[in-house]
Amino acid sequence: MKGFTTKVLHTRYPKKDVHGSLRPPLYDSVAFEFDNASEIQQAFEGKLPAHTYSRISNPTVEDFETKMRVLTDSRGVIAVSSGMAAITNVILTLCSAGSNIVSSRHLFGNTISLFEKTLKDWGLEVRYADMSDPGSIESKIDEHTRALYLESITNPQLEVVDFSVVSGCAEKFGVPLVLDGTLTTPFLFRSRDYGVAVEVVSTTKYISGGATGVGGVIIDNGLFDWGQSPKVSPLSGQYGQFAFLAKLRREVFRNCGSCMAPHHAWLNTLGLETLALRVRQSSDNAMTIARFLAGQPEVKAVNYPGLPESKHHAAASVQFRGLFGGLVSFELEDRAQCFRFIDSLAIIRKATNLNDNKSLIIHPASTIFGEYTVEERLDMGIAENMLRLSAGIEDWEDLIDDIKQGLKNI
Repeated sequence: MKGFTTKVLHTRYPKKDVHGSLRPPLYDSVAFEFDNASEIQQAFEGKLPAHTYSRISNPTVEDFETKMRVLTDSRGVIAVSSGMAAITNVILTLCSAGSNIVSSRHLFGNTISLFEKTLKDWGLEVRYADMSDPGSIESKIDEHTRALYLESITNPQLEVVDFSVVSGCAEKFGVPLVLDGTLTTPFLFRSRDYGVAVEVVSTTKYISGGATGVGGVIIDNGLFDWGQSPKVSPLSGQYGQFAFLAKLRREVFRNCGSCMAPHHAWLNTLGLETLALRVRQSSDNAMTIARFLAGQPEVKAVNYPGLPESKHHAAASVQFRGLFGGLVSFELEDRAQCFRFIDSLAIIRKATNLNDNKSLIIHPASTIFGEYTVEERLDMGIAENMLRLSAGIEDWEDLIDDIKQGLKNI
């Protein structure tokens, strides 16, 4: 099978359903029974492939993980409770007190908060570099660097870098490149082809099928030699190339209780079946909206990598599937105009999320970046007059009409 959606639809569950169901059932269960004490011992020792407890593994979650692994041609996938859980689990697996990661200052607000507040207290240092400049990246790396971290399309600045250049820096210094691919999903961006060692995705967004269930995935692309990772390497002798996944599954993921709920896994699997269709529609709507906004005198700036005038257009054109994602950010005169615009909208919903099927809009500076000072926000590329619009899958004419009347009322 070669096609993305064909793989989703025809990757089979490893065990035949007793009723011949075309869709594996939902195993909304916590515990699983064994025939005898010896079997359950072997299962806990990892010598018998079986589910023991849904915090560790579950048949419905396994089905979702299997489909994600086939779609990404990866070494393995672990599904977790949210996108933030995915990031946290990866950092805890790779880093310890006294180590550092090199990242971009332009990250999702909660990710920065995780790095600078929650994990900083546990001894993690975050060094910020210009991810478009190899010299800037390499100047931040030292013997205590455990990962390079960035986003496929930054949220909401909508920046795109040349990932081959960044992965080249990571390879040169023997550190894994970790990518948050939430805005592109594995449909738009095949991270394995660009040297990404580990990809994290918030499946809550595009994958879930319209924000039906919270979740995240951690994808080991099978490119990195985990013998080079100080914290993972002790497991290399026992688990070889699966050392990173073993460290996650048998320790960090298990001990943190980061499991995806079986019901959410079932919903995410359903969402995968229509992912390609919805991403295409969302991306087409975003392009139409960006082009329209770029021609409006009330709009001071439009950020969308699909626009030829965007400085990120060339990189995005090469690395993605000829589509540029469903997120558009743009600027009006000031915060007051932004609020009046939001309040005037009738179809576009006033809510935070991405790809909810419905189009959504927020003012980033007062919401997902609200915990930071004005100066800190400006350093992150978050202007007071910026709006973030997540294009849904509605008819584009209705979205443009809504935006037109919104601009009239600012």
